[in-house]
Amino acid sequence: MKTIISYNAFSKHLLALTFVFVTAFAQKTVAQEVITIQRAIEVTLNNNLQITKSKLSERLAEENFKQAKLAQYPTLNASAGQNMNWGRNNVSSGVYENTQNYSFSPGVGVGIDVFNGFAKVNQVRQNKILLEAGKVGTDKIKNDLILQVVTSYMEILYNKDRLKASKEQLEVSRKQLKQQQELLDVGNKTLADLAESKSQVAIAELDVTNADNALTISFITLAQLMDIPSSSRFEVQAPDISNIVRSSNIYGAEQVYADALGIFPDIKLAALQTQAAKKGIDIAKGSLYPRLSLSGNYGSFYNYNYNLPANIQNESFRTQIENNVSKGLGLSLSIPIFNGLQARSGIKKAQINLLQTQADEQITKNNLNKIIYQAVADLKAAESTYASANKAFEAQKEAFSVLEQRYNVGLVNSLDYSTSQTKRNTAEIDMIRARYDLLFKAKVIDYYLGKQIVF
Repeated sequence: MKTIISYNAFSKHLLALTFVFVTAFAQKTVAQEVITIQRAIEVTLNNNLQITKSKLSERLAEENFKQAKLAQYPTLNASAGQNMNWGRNNVSSGVYENTQNYSFSPGVGVGIDVFNGFAKVNQVRQNKILLEAGKVGTDKIKNDLILQVVTSYMEILYNKDRLKASKEQLEVSRKQLKQQQELLDVGNKTLADLAESKSQVAIAELDVTNADNALTISFITLAQLMDIPSSSRFEVQAPDISNIVRSSNIYGAEQVYADALGIFPDIKLAALQTQAAKKGIDIAKGSLYPRLSLSGNYGSFYNYNYNLPANIQNESFRTQIENNVSKGLGLSLSIPIFNGLQARSGIKKAQINLLQTQADEQITKNNLNKIIYQAVADLKAAESTYASANKAFEAQKEAFSVLEQRYNVGLVNSLDYSTSQTKRNTAEIDMIRARYDLLFKAKVIDYYLGKQIVF
């Protein structure tokens, strides 16, 4: 038996399928990518131009290192000279005659520094240190960017929760305004009560606007750090903070500092700069020593002389080149006696530079010590603050719930109700801020310990 489908039925089925397809496609298009903190860090490190510039500086340092090594090898240079002369000359007969003369002199020379106060050797060593410093400098830039990304990511999380809380409060205020209008209509409330409710709605709307603007700016800040279009739309992954509560118990400031000294890029970079400065003194001292150089040359000579009256016969090019071969060796010794005290001044400058880099290294260590001790103390304080803020919010929420019930039956005036509502809102915002401050402070410790930032 054939099944016959009417045209109308077919059209309805086709329309339904089309709607489902279009809806599914639209949902897929609108869906925004959820970026984790790890992904945000990865994109930033891949796209940031500061890192690109630092890597280019690494390549320059690598070329300097290669150049310094090659400078230790002997030099080898080929040369070729030629001359052409013509005109009247007083030849041996005492008569002025028109002559033409052509000469060609090829040669090759080699030179090597036998001893130069180890300046080149020390230059190689210094450039190797500077190459390593360039790589650590890139690590430092990456490290600084990671902290900026974490800070920006936390701002987004905080502003999202702040916006959510503000919208919830706006909804409560609007419901309350509607209730006040209904009570006013039956004579159970005054215009003053209604005005107070309208004021609360206006305040809640302003809070929503401020929170929404702050969230937009924080998204733009993170997008700019990742070097993607500021108009990019994405979501962030909310963290679970249950595993970081009371986390300060496992962190001791002295141990964190000791661990950070061995891994923190700022410390490594400062130490390498000090090592490079020490080699700078050795390089400068090389100018105080005598310089001994060895040279050698190998060449030949060809000459063609045209003098028609004298009927001079010139030997062939090959014959002259073979017969006019010359060889030579030379040894040169240069002893510095007085050069305007430039060598001594160069050493003094190098020594001062070393003192500066040593001071910078110690300052870097001192700053790291202060920052870590402060970070550990901040983490402990953030835990206490979060615990207190959470208790305060729960208490204000419970108090507002009780007062709201009394207000609904006319036992509390609108001013007391609004005051309690404001306290609850403030306590919630404080709790949200304390929660993300606690999470951030915990991640700062991980940052100084070189741990991967994960939620």
